Amino acid sequence: AGPRVAMGSRWGPAVRLLVLVRTWTLVAGQVRYSVPEEAKVGTVVGRLAQELGLGDAEERRLRVVWQGRRAGVEVSGASGALVVSSRLDREELCGKSAPCSLRLELLQERPLRVLHVELEVTDINDNAPLFPAARKNISMAESSLPGSRFPLEGASDADIGANAQLSYTLSSSEFFRVEEENSNSRSKSLFLVLTKALDRETVPVHRLVLTASDGGRPSLTGTMELLISVLDVNDNAPQFNQSVYNAVLPENAVEGTLVSRVNATDPDLGAYGDVVYEIDNIVPASSSDLFSINSKNGEIGLRGALDFEAVTFYELHIKAKDNGIPPLSGHCKVLLEVLDVNDNAPEVWVTSLSVPVSEDAAVGTVVALLSVSDRDSGSNGRVQCSVWPASPFVVESRFPGSYSLVLREALDRERVSEYEVEVRAEDGGKPPLRARRVVRVAVSDVNDNAPAFSQAVYTVVARENNAAGAELARLWARDPDEAENGRVSYSLWEGGAGASVWSVGWRPASSYVSVDGESGRVWAVRALDYEELQVLQFEVRAVDAGEPALVGNATVQLFVVDENDNAPMLLPTTGGGPGLAPPLGPVAGSVAGASVEAVLGQDSETLWAWAAWGAPAGQVVAKIRAVDADSGYNAWLRYEVLEPRGKGPFRVGVYSGEVSTARALEEADGPRQRLVIVVRDHGEPSLSTTATLSVSLVEGGEKMLAVAGSSSSNVLLPAEGGLTAAGAASASTNVWLVVAICAVSSVFVLALVLYGASRCAPRAAVLSGPAAATLVCASEVGSWSYSQRQSRSLCVTDGAGKSDLMVFSPNLP
Repeated sequence: AGPRVAMGSRWGPAVRLLVLVRTWTLVAGQVRYSVPEEAKVGTVVGRLAQELGLGDAEERRLRVVWQGRRAGVEVSGASGALVVSSRLDREELCGKSAPCSLRLELLQERPLRVLHVELEVTDINDNAPLFPAARKNISMAESSLPGSRFPLEGASDADIGANAQLSYTLSSSEFFRVEEENSNSRSKSLFLVLTKALDRETVPVHRLVLTASDGGRPSLTGTMELLISVLDVNDNAPQFNQSVYNAVLPENAVEGTLVSRVNATDPDLGAYGDVVYEIDNIVPASSSDLFSINSKNGEIGLRGALDFEAVTFYELHIKAKDNGIPPLSGHCKVLLEVLDVNDNAPEVWVTSLSVPVSEDAAVGTVVALLSVSDRDSGSNGRVQCSVWPASPFVVESRFPGSYSLVLREALDRERVSEYEVEVRAEDGGKPPLRARRVVRVAVSDVNDNAPAFSQAVYTVVARENNAAGAELARLWARDPDEAENGRVSYSLWEGGAGASVWSVGWRPASSYVSVDGESGRVWAVRALDYEELQVLQFEVRAVDAGEPALVGNATVQLFVVDENDNAPMLLPTTGGGPGLAPPLGPVAGSVAGASVEAVLGQDSETLWAWAAWGAPAGQVVAKIRAVDADSGYNAWLRYEVLEPRGKGPFRVGVYSGEVSTARALEEADGPRQRLVIVVRDHGEPSLSTTATLSVSLVEGGEKMLAVAGSSSSNVLLPAEGGLTAAGAASASTNVWLVVAICAVSSVFVLALVLYGASRCAPRAAVLSGPAAATLVCASEVGSWSYSQRQSRSLCVTDGAGKSDLMVFSPNLP
């Protein structure tokens, strides 16, 4: 109905342009009209009332009847014209009949009358060709030959005439065309012709459109879809989507890792298109058990362990076959590249080792050749070498994989005699792997060190009267060299070494001491005498056995410590003046422990002195002078009155030796007084001597002169001038002693302060023999010792019992 309405709208203008072509033939009163189908309602077909002379059509009540039903036209009451009252469809009214004439009856009621009107409905192209079905399914074997024909059912067109003349066209296709064939029958035969061999795998289904066009103006068309299915045959082998598959795996991939997935397709259908996968072969052939493939989905899995260092590249030939008979197959290759991982530590070998190395080897000397390798590749196989810990050696690379252990600084065997050089190799992997190789490098000795004493100057203290051969000290020089280069021999160097003895002149040091060549022991050649030698300085030389020999020197200062081996001696008288008796022999032991008789039994010369009756107390009568060859406390003398015991008229100065009156002299004291005076030193044990003083008591000065003139030379004159001078000298000496004691005390306090500040500082060693030489620097009685000798040495030690200072002086009167 839609196409028809459309066609009516198309022909509307044509109908309007047609000026109601009226063709009527007045034959037996019949009127004939022609109207195109699908004319619009109201279209005037003819002026019926006018042409038939019927007058007023409304009055006559004209109506049109066609075979008992409405004819689609009617007479207009107002104008009497025959007009279209409803849709006219020729195909509905007449079908395929041509022409389409409608015999209408025109009824007139006033008066009743029947008129016949022939109305021809002309055809317009208002119907498109129509196929029996909108789609037609056709099946063809892909093995069909070109030229094969397949019949088709044509279209039909409800129109007639030229509007129903159909022509066919086929949509563009290289495989098909359409042919029409005129047969003896009324209808035409329509065929689909195959022009090119089919390939189901290329185009499994062909979709074509067959178009039928009529001969109308404009032409109308109808279409039918042709769905051509190509039936499969096993004419295609499986095809992989890639001829070469590339895969990459690290060498530490675990078993079961997916290597790759291959995919082959077979465009055939059914069993012809089912693909089965298998590994054809593997290169290298030794790896045939390393891989497996899933026969259904083509997944290639790892069955073993990869090792980049053994095989870096695998080539797998894969085959895919279908289930046809016979089966067809396709092939591809899987190229597997194994990536290196850092699973191999570097390896270090010592290919050459030149040891021991002389300690005077030049910088740059090659000690060892090393070979370093790493089975990994790339950065994992790039190795860096270093030496640990820091040492005089360094590794240098000559070319890749070869290193040299080179001396980079001077060696000193005495500091390090052997090096454990650890060569560390580290690759560039992440994380890096390391290896180490320990190279023991021994350093050979050269005679580059002279023997060295621990001190440049040694101080040796020895007591006098030691036995000949006694060990005074033991010196040791260290030579860090080894073997002969470090074997040291000792000798006493005579160059300028010795001592000047006042009594005998110059003596060489070898006359006092000797040095053992092997042990360095210093021993006394003879007994030492402090009164002869106080200080001996000599040089000890240490020589090694290297070539050339090297020498070290040390100076030894030998101090002789005084022993109390000399008793006090009385000084002889001089000229005609006051003097003392000749010296008496020494008396050993303390006087306090000896009997008076023993003292008096010694040979002694009587000294004479006089005193006037009535002399006041404190009057100096005489002065005893004595000296001790020893020094220090051993030479510090003390005077005592041995006889008479008790309170006598005379007394003696304890340290001055002055004999003075203890009280005023009286006649009851008798004409003569005999005094025994003992002089003892402070040595341990102390030594002493005695003097006998005979004092005559006289009256007046002339008698005293007469007595003096008649006396022997041992008379001590108590002249006032002499006595006064002696007393003044004694007083002056005492004053200077006090001053000296104060000065020395100040020095001692200062020395204590300095000593306390330097407790942590190293002190010069004082060497001595075994119990033979002892340095005594402090008094045992805590007082000052003074003599007429020059000072040689002052020292303070920690072991002194007292805090007094001792002065060592030569024995000079």
